[in-house]
Amino acid sequence: MTWPALDLADAYAYAYAVQQDNITRRLATGATVIGHKVGLISAPMQQFLGVHEPDFGHLLDDMVHRDGGTVRAARYCTPRVEPEICFRLARPLCGPGVTTADVLAATEAVAPALEIVHSRVRDLQITLVDTFADNAGSAGLLCGSWTPVEHATDLAAGTVDLLIDGNKVATGGGKEVLGHPATAVARSANALAAYGAALDAEHVILPGAMTTAPLIGAGRNAEARFGALGSVSVSFV
Repeated sequence: MTWPALDLADAYAYAYAVQQDNITRRLATGATVIGHKVGLISAPMQQFLGVHEPDFGHLLDDMVHRDGGTVRAARYCTPRVEPEICFRLARPLCGPGVTTADVLAATEAVAPALEIVHSRVRDLQITLVDTFADNAGSAGLLCGSWTPVEHATDLAAGTVDLLIDGNKVATGGGKEVLGHPATAVARSANALAAYGAALDAEHVILPGAMTTAPLIGAGRNAEARFGALGSVSVSFV
């Protein structure tokens, strides 16, 4: 072990510093922070990667793609897709102490979403610290139509079917995300407070995957169907 005195809290702090440095470089080239994501929050994803805690990362404007559009697969390292319910905030959330109710009160609208995730670590032989350093794997975002939060159905009770090339490969529900997706958003706000950061008004927040994240590649299509909330899709070329 290179640094035997390094405890887990130190490791997370250094990994987040690496993430911040990488984001700062992208901002210097003209990108803008539009929100944050919470990752590894659901039981399926924690089991898939063998971790037991969530991570979080930044969402940038140059990561956004058009719903129903095409994405160049070569832009990513072994890309995967995750169906999520995206939140758009009407006012800021600053932890600690943010609750699920606080998130719902601060949310303007929600939308069906697909997050494109990838990892620069070969064969996904990663630790939680690795994912922190690598922006929680976040690489792309597609959102469907927005629904005002007061008109949305129960987000915890909602379900999603994930289809690849028209074939259903996974099904999940909002309860997979800490019991309620807004709870994951609250956890992000509280975790970011430790680093002097907050979730800002007009930010979009991805609370975590509702299913496992299948591999995707050139020539394949992905679609997430969220019932009353709508659907979102993308084709990889």
